[in-house]
Amino acid sequence: MTRMQSLPEPAPAFAAVADFVLETRFEDIPEPASDFAALLLLDLVGVAAAATPLPAGRIARDHAARFWAAGAGVPTAHLLFDGRPVSPPGAAFALATQIDNLDAHDGYQPSKGHAGAALLPVLTALAPEGLSGRAALAALVVGYEVAYRAAVALHATTADYHTSGAWNALGCVAIAARLIGLDRSALRHAFGIAEFHGPRSQMMREIANPTMLHDGTGWGAPVGAAAALLAAGGFTGAPAALVEFDDAAAVWGDLGSVWLTTRQYIKPYPICRWAHAPIDAALALRARHGITADDVAGVEIAAFREATELFNGVPADTARAQYSLAWPVAAALARGRVGVAEITDPGLADADIARLVAATTVCVDADCDATFPAKRRGGIRVVLRDGQRLDSGLIEASGGPDPQPDAATVIAKYRRFAEPVLGRTRAALLETAILNAGAPDADFSALLVALHAPAIVEPLETELVHAGR
Repeated sequence: MTRMQSLPEPAPAFAAVADFVLETRFEDIPEPASDFAALLLLDLVGVAAAATPLPAGRIARDHAARFWAAGAGVPTAHLLFDGRPVSPPGAAFALATQIDNLDAHDGYQPSKGHAGAALLPVLTALAPEGLSGRAALAALVVGYEVAYRAAVALHATTADYHTSGAWNALGCVAIAARLIGLDRSALRHAFGIAEFHGPRSQMMREIANPTMLHDGTGWGAPVGAAAALLAAGGFTGAPAALVEFDDAAAVWGDLGSVWLTTRQYIKPYPICRWAHAPIDAALALRARHGITADDVAGVEIAAFREATELFNGVPADTARAQYSLAWPVAAALARGRVGVAEITDPGLADADIARLVAATTVCVDADCDATFPAKRRGGIRVVLRDGQRLDSGLIEASGGPDPQPDAATVIAKYRRFAEPVLGRTRAALLETAILNAGAPDADFSALLVALHAPAIVEPLETELVHAGR
């Protein structure tokens, strides 16, 4: 380790954070947190698999292979479900961009964003040979705990609403520090580098103009990985405000006693979380009353203000579809489901969904607005052609954190997402290995090799999956 330039004495909060990041063992983590971390890992892998064929993931992988290539005799990572060798930051960039562009990954409501989409890429990019499953899960949990507290600190101390890449980079540093063996001084510099270079991009600009930039995570992950690697080489960074400044100190006081890992949601739909309560409401009304798209004359959606600012037209591409409100609600009413097929071609050409979108109005509900971001509430009213009005009332989005989805629900989602791309056999092998990652003899390195192999769609199994078998 290169000798680091000294900084002013660290704030008390940093000492506690450093202890937690560098010294937490798998055995120190409560079983509910480590068990849920395995489910989060499974869910992220399923989303990553489903996102493999999408344009953003393909472009990001090709870009990393060409412009973030690993040189001879230096550390190398491999692209998941692709296999090409690249530099570790390049692998983190590609996978984070890939996952971020299929909006079905985990989140923590007070953060108004997502950590796992950045943490998994850094974990897989920097995992050393021989890393155990327990060590990998412990690193993932530490990353979640740091990232989400950094998010709350950022939202409390800045006026703009920034994308997740602005703060999940610090969670990536926490993981990287464990994997490459940073000491406390280097960790402090790495936090400072990641915070300084993290993409403080404005979320509502992307909501207004959905693109492959999505939630900033495509740059949060490589910034976190590179910050740790730079600090290991002696590069210095100023103290991280989100960790050390007085106005952020309160968020770190319960680190190691309150486990935010267990307070996350797992999305059932590949859509911005803000739209999930109205989607749930639409699916419930459809099932309860047996309605079809032909029965519906109009749809009225009530939600909090940020949700109403999602796109409310007919999306031309998957980026706009994932940041839509009217489209997924219409899909729920027309098809009885909102999955990958509904936000990609040819689902985007569905005439029934488009007609319902044109018949949809959106309004801000004061009660929903008052409880955001702690809750994600919303509801719909459906006007039928015969004049009947069906009202869902206001509901909270499904998927957690209260109640949390059980293991069977998460596994079923993983299979829906992974099997069409990986085939049933390979998806099942990965599922078993991931769910057993906490076993004493589990080998994360072996799992990683299995994740690197290129994705191969098996047509028969894909048809069975889409048929709802």
